[in-house]
Amino acid sequence: MRLVFLGPPGAGKGTQAKRLVEKYGIPQLSTGDMLRAAVAAGTPIGAKAKAVMEAGGLVSDDIVVGIIVDRIEESDAQRGFILDGFPRTLAQAEALDAALKSKGLKIDLALELKVDHEKLVDRIVNRAQEARDRGEEVRKDDDPEVFKTRLASYVRDTAIVAPHYKKQGLLVEVDGQQPIDAVTDSIENALSSGLTKN
Repeated sequence: MRLVFLGPPGAGKGTQAKRLVEKYGIPQLSTGDMLRAAVAAGTPIGAKAKAVMEAGGLVSDDIVVGIIVDRIEESDAQRGFILDGFPRTLAQAEALDAALKSKGLKIDLALELKVDHEKLVDRIVNRAQEARDRGEEVRKDDDPEVFKTRLASYVRDTAIVAPHYKKQGLLVEVDGQQPIDAVTDSIENALSSGLTKN
């Protein structure tokens, strides 16, 4: 079961991915974590990434896809994996498809959590206010202005990834505004029907 999780920031992808990890015993792969691990392990692709990062550059899609391909060859990912937060652009989606195809693999399903953007902003504003009311520091991601910038970036770059998977018949849209358990049930239904179809 090789899954891609799509949806705007704050839609609940992390929460739902964690539940799938627990249920199916497959890893949730975060490109940031994999990048740091590859650099720390000194793998050939990690060394390339380190050189780019030390020069202050952005790690190219080729390097990121290379790190994902290395990571999914590890034993815990043999039964599948969840990509959360990647691909972020159409170019990344195409590079990922090509890299997986070269290994005889493909994405089984792309799950998109659909959430009204205004409601998402309200959710973040409330979450930030609740943290302040408890005397806690507001997470940087929960700062409404930072969040609006992330949302705009998502709309500009990542929202076009969903049609890429839709064209392949792999996209399943899930209403992310339902209660958390209802979202989980919808995802389970999508997995059972979507995986048998493909």
